[in-house]
Amino acid sequence: MESSDVGGRQQGPIWHRKPGPAARRGVIVNIIHSVKGYHSKTVRFLNVAFDSSGDSLLAGDHQGNIYVFDLNGNRFNLVQRTMQACTALAFNLRRKTEFLVALADYSIKCFDTETKELVSWMRGHDSSVSSISVHGSGRYAITTSTDTAQLWDLDTFQRKRKLNVRQSVGIQKVSFFSSMSNTILSCFKDNSVFAWEFDTLRCKYQLPTPVEGSALLYKVFAVTRDGRIFVAGGKSNRLHLWCLESRKLIRIIQMPAKVRAVRHLEFLPDTFDGGSSQVLGVLSQDNIMRFINIETCKLLFDIGSHEEGISTAAISPNGRYIASVMENGSLNLYSVQTLTQEGNQPPPPTFKVVEDQSKCPSEANKLTMRVTSGRSERPWKSKGSKIQSRLLKLQVNTSPENKENELPGGLNKKRLRALLKGFGEYPAKYRMFVWRSLLQLPENYLAFSSLIDKGTHSAFVNIQNEYPIKSQKLLRVLQRTLSALAHWSAIFAETPYIPLLAFPFVKLFQNNQLICFEVVATVVVNLCQHWFEYFPNPPVNVLSMMENVLAHHDKELLQHLIKHSVTAQVYAWPLLETLFSEVLTREEWLKVFDNIFSNHPSYFLMIVVAYIICSRAPLLHCDQKADFEYFFHHRNNLDINVVIKEAYHLTETTPLDIHPQRMLDDFVPLTKGQYPVFNKYPKFIVNYQTQERERIRQDEIEYLRERQLAHELEAKAQQQKAEDEAWYRKQELLREAEEQRRKMLLEEEEKLVEQRQRLAAVKRELKVKELQFLDASRRRFLKYQQDQRQMELKRLDDEIARKASMREQETAAAIQDVEVRRMELESQRQIFEQHLIKDQEAVTKEMKEEVDARLRKVDLEDHLVQRWMEIDREEKQKAQMVAEENLAKAEQKRLDSNWRLQALHKLKGGDQAREKRYEEIAKLLHDNRVKEAELLKAMREAEEKKWEEVIQKKAQLEAEEKAAAAADEHRKQFLEDKMNDAFELAEKLQREDGYFGEHVDDAERLRDLKAGCAERGAELQQVPWSGNICLNGFSPSESSSHVSLERRGEELASQERELLAEVRRLRQKLASQARSRHSPTRFPATKWTP
Repeated sequence: MESSDVGGRQQGPIWHRKPGPAARRGVIVNIIHSVKGYHSKTVRFLNVAFDSSGDSLLAGDHQGNIYVFDLNGNRFNLVQRTMQACTALAFNLRRKTEFLVALADYSIKCFDTETKELVSWMRGHDSSVSSISVHGSGRYAITTSTDTAQLWDLDTFQRKRKLNVRQSVGIQKVSFFSSMSNTILSCFKDNSVFAWEFDTLRCKYQLPTPVEGSALLYKVFAVTRDGRIFVAGGKSNRLHLWCLESRKLIRIIQMPAKVRAVRHLEFLPDTFDGGSSQVLGVLSQDNIMRFINIETCKLLFDIGSHEEGISTAAISPNGRYIASVMENGSLNLYSVQTLTQEGNQPPPPTFKVVEDQSKCPSEANKLTMRVTSGRSERPWKSKGSKIQSRLLKLQVNTSPENKENELPGGLNKKRLRALLKGFGEYPAKYRMFVWRSLLQLPENYLAFSSLIDKGTHSAFVNIQNEYPIKSQKLLRVLQRTLSALAHWSAIFAETPYIPLLAFPFVKLFQNNQLICFEVVATVVVNLCQHWFEYFPNPPVNVLSMMENVLAHHDKELLQHLIKHSVTAQVYAWPLLETLFSEVLTREEWLKVFDNIFSNHPSYFLMIVVAYIICSRAPLLHCDQKADFEYFFHHRNNLDINVVIKEAYHLTETTPLDIHPQRMLDDFVPLTKGQYPVFNKYPKFIVNYQTQERERIRQDEIEYLRERQLAHELEAKAQQQKAEDEAWYRKQELLREAEEQRRKMLLEEEEKLVEQRQRLAAVKRELKVKELQFLDASRRRFLKYQQDQRQMELKRLDDEIARKASMREQETAAAIQDVEVRRMELESQRQIFEQHLIKDQEAVTKEMKEEVDARLRKVDLEDHLVQRWMEIDREEKQKAQMVAEENLAKAEQKRLDSNWRLQALHKLKGGDQAREKRYEEIAKLLHDNRVKEAELLKAMREAEEKKWEEVIQKKAQLEAEEKAAAAADEHRKQFLEDKMNDAFELAEKLQREDGYFGEHVDDAERLRDLKAGCAERGAELQQVPWSGNICLNGFSPSESSSHVSLERRGEELASQERELLAEVRRLRQKLASQARSRHSPTRFPATKWTP
């Protein structure tokens, strides 16, 4: 046994010399990890996993070192150091270089074996992860712990779903149904098994409770790759075998008594079993892994021992290797081929014990089968209640006949024949096992693999065209089997009927291609003796033997066939080349071949003759060759049991000189290790046909190549021709299009000229209409303006009249107030003089308040000036923005301005003098405010400067009073002149047509106004001017006179406005009366006559 130590190395060879098939107990290499130092020790391996190809192995040890072992390249590499123990591994991801490792901190990490970098880190478990199951696509994974199972997307490394259960229930194992299914299977501690849809995670079904008396607590389970069989085990030596299609418990397998608990279950895959694995590996509590056949319950081989126990194990997906972690911490790699060869060796002389069950066995006992080292038998029902046992001793003096009758698997050919004669057929459940024993199949795995590895034979590449089979799986198995036969012997590639001959066995053994091939090869070697000597013609010698037997037993039938030119190629060869598959049903065919495989190869020919003889009656009624051909190619109404008995009769009664047994050899099984050479055929013909076929194939290839080349040249020529034609057509089209475009361009230019002319005419019309519209609008607007002006004049007249009446009332009230005020001033003057000292402080305070008020007023005026400047600036900006809009309104504004100027000129004649006075008053007020500011400033200075400021104020006040008196005088003179003019005009009108006769009231009111103005002028002249100076620069009389002057100025202004309004009203009345007196002359209507 080769041993390899990976300690202290990061890479290197696994073995120095690869062990041969004769390795002890199938162990290829034993791998250990030792650490050398002061205290040398061995690091224990904990987990192991294979990749999807089965040629690479991933192993993790107790220190967190992860190794990859390349079994084909004989290399190992240290790909990661996780620094903590791993609890589970998975190496069959979609990206072949990535793997998953579950660590002791309950996390799962994904690493890359090439870059040795961390790809992802997945968390979510609260306890140790016990298993990792990866979907067949490698894109999803399920991680299982005792309390939860989580589904991960390995593309994004995100958790998709989480399965939570109660703590009292717990999870035993959750995994994908199989590598070829999208179903998730979960087993819980309460012995319940659920199947879930992978896409929707909806519960598909739950396995029912096992039958009474067979329940056990499931700990582990395994499923075949095709998802049909489910095996579960636990703390018992029994295994439950479930059929997931019917969801029924179909078998209970009882392990040997040494097995008390099952720790691990895993099926051993086979390349040619189609996913229906038959070999199950069972790791028990004694650290021995036993491999049994679940169909025959036969113990095939085991690995491990009590001294070198197995802790855990993994089987490669290709079924070639078994990797096991031993109890001592080392890693063993086993060769399945070597183990199976050891298991196929004949067992040593032993005895088997068959125990009877009770008289009324339970249903569980009916399903129970024991695992033995020999063949498996079902319990026999005993008539008594006692358990009986029989010892089957191996006889020491065995005769050659008994040796000849002994078959593999502990069967006896003689006994099988007796059983067959008694029941007519073998039990359907054990038929395949009996056939394999009768045919003594060697199960040469490597030899068959070498044939399969050669690929599909060229003769059967297009077999689906000749034999269109609906099932693609069946078609593939047939193609592989025929290709293996053709690679085994060249004759089968040239034999046209070999698919017909092999098809029944292919359909029967489609789940195990190795058995299928060996059965067909055994049939060809034994039943088809001398068939290929006259190739490519039918076997004339074999047909002649059957014709001789038919002539001996039924001459009349033979004469009838000869009479209608029906030869053995018509009535016998169709049955031979199809092996009765066209004329028999499945059950009949199986029954026939139960007898064929149990007898001499000549029995096959005898059963063909028996079929013809049993069909004597319908054949004698046939007189057309086509009827005979139809008869032997279709099913007929025959009792197959009669045919079988007739075949036995023919075998026993046929003379030896014509008996086929004399010409045919005895049954010879296939050799083990390598298949025998099959060359019983005319090689020159086959070689010639092969050469001819190869030549024809080469000619066909050359022809196809030339035809392809010709097609390509023709296609290129056609393409070039088409391109040329397209180019010329394109050029022609371009020329035509150019001409058409030119014509269209000329037409468009003409149309454009016409449109321009029409557009110019339309523009002219529009311009004229626009001018007309503008003129009409202007006229309408002028009329509207005139109406508005008239309404405005009327409104102004009404307003002037209303204000004149108000001014009259105010003037009368003001005169009265002036008189009262004058009297009050006279009385108050004396009081002021008497209380001058007392009121000095009040006057000073009042003066300060007035100064403060004036300062606030100055501030307000400054603020208003600033605001006015800002408004003016904003108005300028707005005016600049709306300049274009104002251009359109300029004319209208000009008209408005003219109208306003006219109105202002009319008003300016009467208001000019008043405006001049207002300007002078404003200027004086301004000077007064300035001086007052200077006064306030001077008051804060030294006391000696106050008298100078008082003198200046007095001088300024005298100047202002003189200016005001002059202005009043001028205003008075102006009003008198206007009044005189008005009276003169009124007197003039009175002289004309007696105007005042009609308007006496108006004349009287003018006289009253004139008299009032004269009186007020006299009063103003009589107002005295006081020259007394008080302490603050103004005496009480001066202040009162100053207030009275201001009030009197306001009264005069209001009276002036009233007077102007009255004058304007009188002018309008005079003008309207003048227009009414001088009405226009009306001319009579005239008419022009010739």
